Amino acid sequence: MFSVNIHPAERALRAIVGLVALSLVEWGPESTWGFLGLIPLATAVANWCPLYALLGISTCPKKG
Repeated sequence: MFSVNIHPAERALRAIVGLVALSLVEWGPESTWGFLGLIPLATAVANWCPLYALLGISTCPKKG
């Protein structure tokens, strides 16, 4: 559907940041702002960043 535009290391970092931010909903300040962690988590799962696609950026290593 979408071409991959996120480097594997960046994907892992996005997943970690998303999970940490999402955990703030239950622990920490217990604020709903933690739901913003769904954004980096979703881009990590999809392996595609809509902002990168809009700007024509790809952090993936070149094949070949």
